[in-house]
Amino acid sequence: MADVQIEDGIIKIGSLDIQDPKAAAVLAEYPQVRWPEITRRALKIGLGYLKGGGKD
Repeated sequence: MADVQIEDGIIKIGSLDIQDPKAAAVLAEYPQVRWPEITRRALKIGLGYLKGGGKD
């Protein structure tokens, strides 16, 4: 399990492993130097999609 912290509105994730071969294949289509930014955007989009679901 990854260590996830929120500090001053910044989400910090340490030791995050994502086991998803399809997502890895999509990411591999881009230059490795872009992986952090693409991953950050994907996480931001995914969390935006889940907005409000924590109250269920």
